[in-house]
Amino acid sequence: MLYNSKSDWAASQSKSIMLFGMSGLGKTYISELLRNNGDWFHYSVDYRIGTRYMGEHIADNFKKEAMSNPFLANLLQTDAIYISANMKFSDLSPLSSYLGKPGDPSKGGIPFKEYLRRQRLHRDAETNAMLDTVHFIQRAKSLYDYDKFVCDTSGSIVEIVDCNDKNDNVMKTLSQYVLPVWIEGTEEHTEELVKRFIKSPKPMYYNEKFLIECWDNFSKEKNISESKVDPNEFIIWGYRKLLENRSPRYRKIAKDWGITLRASEVAKVKSADEFTSLISANLKG
Repeated sequence: MLYNSKSDWAASQSKSIMLFGMSGLGKTYISELLRNNGDWFHYSVDYRIGTRYMGEHIADNFKKEAMSNPFLANLLQTDAIYISANMKFSDLSPLSSYLGKPGDPSKGGIPFKEYLRRQRLHRDAETNAMLDTVHFIQRAKSLYDYDKFVCDTSGSIVEIVDCNDKNDNVMKTLSQYVLPVWIEGTEEHTEELVKRFIKSPKPMYYNEKFLIECWDNFSKEKNISESKVDPNEFIIWGYRKLLENRSPRYRKIAKDWGITLRASEVAKVKSADEFTSLISANLKG
């Protein structure tokens, strides 16, 4: 690990961490708290995905919808209007809307084949955005003189790394520059996360094999064809499956590459100093 002990962490002026875990457990909350402290650079992987790597796809999807409206179509064709996504660290709805939900088009769904294509784009985008962490650590220092850096990862980091491979390219590269910190939830958090997801869906990326299995199992369970799947019902069902599937893989990454913080502890943090102390308390002596 980048910091092998409390003394390593305390002695280092250039602290760099990578927060990972399911969306809704405090990654962005802590990242914003550290950034607002004034001396931490906040790098959002989801924001990087939605702007650098998926921005054109998202904007084109908006334009495609606008072209179905004759009034807007004419303005677009004559370059009278400009359409782009307004991505924010705390609002990833443009990316969520592009990834979409598979199922019945009359209920807002898209064909499963198209959903898979968009998922593959996200996979490549997330891999690149994760590796870009190294560039942004260097950029934060050289441009803005930040010594402290927090990488706010996507919940789907476990889908682009092999948690059982200690030579995984993404983790092996990043572990040289950041301390991976897993924010671990409990069973009590599960229902709350599902409720939040229903109210404000986050961008969802599945491992392709797992996604196909979920899709087939859901269709068989409901005894319906692809075109009749309720996209909202499936995406919530799939989200629950992801919560179950990802937890042991998060744990494996934390065990081999970093440390674990409990979500209940993280929720009590009110300052950058409190958080750095919490990190220290969970490092070996």
